[in-house]
Amino acid sequence: MYRLLASITILSTFALNAKEPKFRQQDIDVKVGVGYGLQLADMNGDAKTDIVLVDKDKVVWYENPTWAKHRISGHLTERDHVCVAARDLDGDGKAEVAVGAQWNPGDTVNSGAVFYLKPTPDRSGDWKPIQLYHEPTTHRMHWVKNPSGVYDLVVKPLTGKGNRNYVGAGLKMLAYKIPENPEKGKWTTSLVCDFLHNSHNFHPVNWDKDPEDELLVTGMEGTWFLNRQKDDTWTRKLIAKPFGGEVRDGHLPDGRRLVTTIEPRHGSVVACYVANGEKWTRYVLDTTLKDGHALATADFLGLGGDQVVAGWRGMRPKAVPGVKLFVPLDKDYAKWKTYQLSGAEIAVEDIKAGDLNGDGKPEIIVAGRQTHNLKIFWNES
Repeated sequence: MYRLLASITILSTFALNAKEPKFRQQDIDVKVGVGYGLQLADMNGDAKTDIVLVDKDKVVWYENPTWAKHRISGHLTERDHVCVAARDLDGDGKAEVAVGAQWNPGDTVNSGAVFYLKPTPDRSGDWKPIQLYHEPTTHRMHWVKNPSGVYDLVVKPLTGKGNRNYVGAGLKMLAYKIPENPEKGKWTTSLVCDFLHNSHNFHPVNWDKDPEDELLVTGMEGTWFLNRQKDDTWTRKLIAKPFGGEVRDGHLPDGRRLVTTIEPRHGSVVACYVANGEKWTRYVLDTTLKDGHALATADFLGLGGDQVVAGWRGMRPKAVPGVKLFVPLDKDYAKWKTYQLSGAEIAVEDIKAGDLNGDGKPEIIVAGRQTHNLKIFWNES
């Protein structure tokens, strides 16, 4: 039975030791075009977490702690950039970057583009774009560890090639193997899945003892756990049937897993699924988001388990945007309390969570769309 829990106000014993959330907002850029995507990574090897932003016509990063803005790419395609992946692939402490572009969801035949950005020797100025094979409607990407312990670039389109109204061929999520020479070598691909038809987002996880990452992916066909095999095939297991738009994972203090979603795509519902053996119990945290577009999980309040942050744009339908923090009130995560962290000051396109100042408390980093800004919500809880 689905339970509406957004208005819970009575604290349980579980939450008595938790401080009330306190976040201080700081704008670090007020001239963003469209803050399509964020990544947190060390870009210059100083052991500090920087912020990477893919804007509609550029790729930039902000240097921790001054937040000086550095551009590594201008406009790569005629239409907007849409996604970015940033991660240290070779162990030198400096992140490698890939970008998805030519964003046009209405063109399921000719849209899309995928690039690897080759760094300049000193990592300043524009990096050289290496264009790779792509499927139409390129939409999300991540660096994902494979069974050999190295990283592949996994890229997911929004929909299948030649689809009309999300009917037709399934979208092809592909894993790209990076060659020894990314510029001159051949990037080969293998199929991750092709059974989804309208999938907005996915998320890497590592839920077992093998070295490779698994994936959570959500879409019109529900939310799924994809497990990579040694032969580069993937098995799948259904977690939840509702149409999901965003997906992230987390854990309870007792180690049980949780999966949180925004339902449906660009939807109004924040849901949390708690693992109980092989079954998942669903709790509804909120039903009032307007154009929900981003999720993050982390232990912001030091509870020993994760809390959930959700953001919405208020673009379609037009409404006041915002960010909310959802805090569990009991050991089973069946009861939750909601805190509104922001409103009209940022129309949320993407959210990431990470400790930016080394105090052990994760910050919330938010990229805006209509508000054209990038904010850090400093965790002073």
